[in-house]
Amino acid sequence: MFWKKTQAPAIPSRDIVRHFNEAAADEENFPSTIDPRIYHVQLILEYLGDLNAKRVLDVGCGKGRFARVLAERYPRAFIVGLDLAEAMLHHVPAGVGACAGSMTALPFPSGVFDCAYATESLEHAVEIEAAVAEMCRVVRPGGRIVIIDKNSKQWGRLKTPQWEKWFGRKELEKLLERHCRKVSSRPISYWEDVAPDGLFLAWLAER
Repeated sequence: MFWKKTQAPAIPSRDIVRHFNEAAADEENFPSTIDPRIYHVQLILEYLGDLNAKRVLDVGCGKGRFARVLAERYPRAFIVGLDLAEAMLHHVPAGVGACAGSMTALPFPSGVFDCAYATESLEHAVEIEAAVAEMCRVVRPGGRIVIIDKNSKQWGRLKTPQWEKWFGRKELEKLLERHCRKVSSRPISYWEDVAPDGLFLAWLAER
């Protein structure tokens, strides 16, 4: 283990933790695996590059379905999945570190990771500015960050819990630009060969 294990920080919302601990039993809507052909996966692999011997953080990992693909592709990577819900972390695959904690107070030293990503998890952070700052803090200078989440212009298309927040492109670009030297964003689709319908956005940053 390449970080010193610490007491998990205070949880910002018991309701959110309870929601996802209960959701861990729902394999249909919260699966443990993901099709590696999905463009969300392909974009992370493409942008982060060769991860062997790299330290990677999956922020809001759930059951570790993205981390599972990365670990299979890069067996010499050091991958850690962080999530609020300990019941979710019970499903994280062997070979991936599991850490309970909050996105707004990551229990890791500054600059310890080579890269980090958050896939449809920032929307649950509540304190978005703090979560983005923390994600950037734990990535070393020159390291890369990927955030994939839903577009605020599409709000209402899906049923959401009361705390969930979707984002505009410029909104997250500005937050990332406070900590990163390169930031870009673009609409993406769930599948590479299907044109984006506006629901998903991807933000790519370099510290």
